[in-house]
Amino acid sequence: MSGEYPSEKQLKASQAQSRADRTGTGKEKASRLQSEADRAAVPKHGL
Repeated sequence: MSGEYPSEKQLKASQAQSRADRTGTGKEKASRLQSEADRAAVPKHGL
C-alpha cells in the first residue's frame, strides 16, 4: 500500500489478499485488485 491514507481500492485489495493468503482461494482476484489499486495510486500519490 502506498501513502498514509490508503484508498478504498487499496483497502479492498489488501483484504482480498489477506483472505487469499488465509484460505488459499481467490488469489487471481486478489492479484488483479492489487494491480488495479497500484495503478490507481500512481496519479493519486505521484509514485
